[in-house]
Amino acid sequence: MIKTAPNEGWLQAAFNGGHAYRDRVSAAYPSVVAFYAGRYTHSDQAVWSERLAAGEVWRNGQQLMADAPLAAGDRLVWHRPPWQEPAVPVLNKASVVFDDGDLLVLNKPSGLPVLPAGGFLQHTLLAQLQGWAPEARPVHRLGRFTSGLLVCARRPASRAWLSAQLRESTAAAQPHSDQHHSGAEEHPSSGCRKIYRALTQPLPADWPVGESRDVTTAIGRRPHPLLGEIWCAADSSAIAALPSRSCFTLLERRPESCLVEVAIATGRPHQIRIHAAAIGVPLEGEPLYYAGGRANPQVLPGEGGYLLHACRFVLRPPARAPLHLEAAPPLRLRITPGNMPIVGERWFTEA
Repeated sequence: MIKTAPNEGWLQAAFNGGHAYRDRVSAAYPSVVAFYAGRYTHSDQAVWSERLAAGEVWRNGQQLMADAPLAAGDRLVWHRPPWQEPAVPVLNKASVVFDDGDLLVLNKPSGLPVLPAGGFLQHTLLAQLQGWAPEARPVHRLGRFTSGLLVCARRPASRAWLSAQLRESTAAAQPHSDQHHSGAEEHPSSGCRKIYRALTQPLPADWPVGESRDVTTAIGRRPHPLLGEIWCAADSSAIAALPSRSCFTLLERRPESCLVEVAIATGRPHQIRIHAAAIGVPLEGEPLYYAGGRANPQVLPGEGGYLLHACRFVLRPPARAPLHLEAAPPLRLRITPGNMPIVGERWFTEA
């Protein structure tokens, strides 16, 4: 078994060098401002007018100082000025769970975004990798405040088979005929197994410690005033709703929360957060998803407050034995000593 300890150290808040956002116009627009307000809904037309007047927008290689109509095929560049990025944790040697020169598995700290998004450009895990593993690229994502196992690969072929495993696991995900069963862990002949720990609001009283239950609420996009659209619980009959499956196992009841283990058979955006909310028990400290799985219209996905940790993965490399990986959860996500239930195949050892 391969283990790692939580890492320490922070990259302090600092200004980046700005960024150029490039777009190609697919159809005629009455104005540049109208295009940008529809393309980047985080800012209204008044804000885009200010940016245009400041000389931040270029069209077909020419700086624009006033609004103008756009034709199909026009190329736009918004030169966003430098902005301050928040402080984030720093990866270090203790962050490495596994490294064979190709696969690189990290214990991502909570608070570190994986890829540029949501106001982060340089304060990301990807940017930190460039300093010591420049060929490595993340194969999947974890939310900014989700900690734990993040799989990267250096070779394109390895990224391909890892992605194929994720697709295969997703395609094979079907709900159990009996949704009340013991043991969240399954043993697929192929694909990967992904196990998380989380704290939720109190589960129903009829859910005994050690029991596992499937959640198969579909996940889809709904309107959101700050983002345009956001991932939420959706009716399975809705157009573009994605079938999703998580298996929640109750590990321990606490005075005002429950410790759960979650095995996910699909990898939808914010899946565990949405599924916990969908069954009426949002993650403890969850700022975004209401009970039922809908989103707070005044909150963005990158806001924290919850505890969610990717603690165990099983990967199946071609022509090799399965690779078992683990990252010990933070203290609040560990079972109270002496209170360990026997649930399925428990090869994870509390540290």
